[in-house]
Formats: sequence, C-alpha cells, structure tokens
Amino acid sequence: MELGYDVVISNSRGPETLAGLVAELGPKARAATAAEAAAAGDFAVVTVPLKNYKDIPVEPLAGKIVIDTNNYYWERDGRIPELDNGEATTSGLLQEHLPESKVAKGFNHIMASQITTDGTPTGTENRRALATASDYPEAAELVTSLYDEFGFDSVNIGLLEDSWRVERDRPAYVVRQNAQELKDNLAKATRTI
Repeated sequence: MELGYDVVISNSRGPETLAGLVAELGPKARAATAAEAAAAGDFAVVTVPLKNYKDIPVEPLAGKIVIDTNNYYWERDGRIPELDNGEATTSGLLQEHLPESKVAKGFNHIMASQITTDGTPTGTENRRALATASDYPEAAELVTSLYDEFGFDSVNIGLLEDSWRVERDRPAYVVRQNAQELKDNLAKATRTI
C-alpha cells in the first residue's frame, strides 16, 4: 500500500477469512472472491500452491497481465510429469490455463518477507536483482517496473519456456544476488535435477 496501489486480495477460504490481513494492509486493501479480485485488478498476482493453478478464474483475467509467483514443490503439489521431465515450466502451465492472459514470471525466487525489506534505491551498489520471463514484452516490462518500485534490479530471462532457470533447486532460487550474479546463476542452471 505504501506505493499507492489499490489491492484486492482473495484466497480459497473466502473473503471473510482475510479481515485481519485487510486491516493490517490499510484502507487501500479489500478482500473479495477470486473471481471478483481477478475482475477488479488492472493486473493480477497469482500465488497459490501449484497444484491449484487450474482453480484460477480464466474469464476475468482475459486480456490482463498475470504475474506468476508459483513454484513447484512436488512434496506439496504431487508429481507433475511434464515438470519432472523438463517439458514444461510452472509459468508455462499457468499460461496454458489462461490463454487470453499475458503471464509473466515474477517474485518467485525471493522470500515473501524480503520483498518489503530487501529493496534499495535505484543505483545502489550491489542492489539485489530478481528475474522475470514472459512471452509478452509488456508483461515483462510491468514486472521490471514493479521490481524497481520495490527496490530491485531486474534480469529478463526471455520467454516462459526459459523460466525454469529461476525455479526451485536452481542456483538463482531464493538467494540474494545482484544483477551480474543473477545472470551467472541463470547460466549455471541445468534443466533436470
């Protein structure tokens, strides 16, 4: 809310269960159903257990940029063969589910608590960097802009098919790194674990 955004949040348990979070976030936040939140936003941020990505409402997100923060934890999500075999990416699966939306990978390789604590002003030496990927340049540009607003440099990986480089168990996943270190870690990533 500090950046001035109006935020509509939802979860699988219903808007009434978000009263405490809404109170904590302040007057620019409100709770809604998933469909209402999707319809309300100029863009959406999806943060769900990957096993539930097909529960994301499709129609209200048509034409919108959707930032995918999801990660594959097979212990929680069950085995997803196309991910296990390196044939898909988490963001690619969401893009398939939301064919009329413009999915961008973002904020998936930083601890949630660090999003509001690790940012520094533009030009800060050794500024932390985060990666994005999208098949739509405008979606990657939105993530890059948000990263800068939150205090992070950005490295664009390229298309969603390459977003696996910043997924779980890869060198760039959930480590503090500047832009050059992030590029180096992305280059070190291997497709199968």
